[in-house]
Amino acid sequence: MGIIISLLNHKGGVGKTTSAVNIGAAMVELGKRVLLIDLDPQANLSISLGVPRQKSTIYEAMRGEGELVPYTHKPGLDVITSSLDLSGAEMELINEAGREYILRELLTQVSDDYDFVLIDCPPSLGLLTLNAMTSSRYVLIPLQTEFLAVQGLAKIKQVIDKVKMRLNTQLEMGGVIATMYDSRRVLNRDVVETIHKYFGEKVFNTYIRDNVALAEAPAQRKDIFDYSPKSPGAIDYIDLTKEILSRLGGN
Repeated sequence: MGIIISLLNHKGGVGKTTSAVNIGAAMVELGKRVLLIDLDPQANLSISLGVPRQKSTIYEAMRGEGELVPYTHKPGLDVITSSLDLSGAEMELINEAGREYILRELLTQVSDDYDFVLIDCPPSLGLLTLNAMTSSRYVLIPLQTEFLAVQGLAKIKQVIDKVKMRLNTQLEMGGVIATMYDSRRVLNRDVVETIHKYFGEKVFNTYIRDNVALAEAPAQRKDIFDYSPKSPGAIDYIDLTKEILSRLGGN
């Protein structure tokens, strides 16, 4: 069974989708077979890779109206797409028995086909994110190295601890990813120091530098390795992914 990892932060704009796409792509570069799941109603992951709208998205699958059908983006990298309809799923599923486990049950159909399953969570701590955490072995937290981004870290940790205690005893904090980092900025360095104090060794040693190629790649519907394989963004994500594989298994 593949190792299931959720990328989670209830604050938007922290590099969560960028990290999901490019960690997944880096794993493929390193010889792994990866499934990306777009669990965000905004469908930014699906859009970033240019994946066409599928007949059966994660919404239909969670509603029990369709199968979980992976779309092959490129060899070794498959995607389960999202749609705007998913924004209504939390209200539609609220009365479902075992609603926290819907995604976990779906993933038993496909996870054996992959080394890793990466879930791009919505910027909230609602039912969709709860489903992701209940399904996962690890949580990764991408964190922009800005002052406001560190607000609410205690809440994220509290939610992870509650899910571990009540719903998924296997769940662990896999690590914190510092994103949009510029070593020349005092604020960025101060924020990294703060998250090191709070999370200690859980902070990955590789910081994702602020790099224009990472912003340009989604516009070309490509991951960073297809768009600019020698860019600082590609270098950082391959180094980060090596750390992830070493720390979480699969190396």
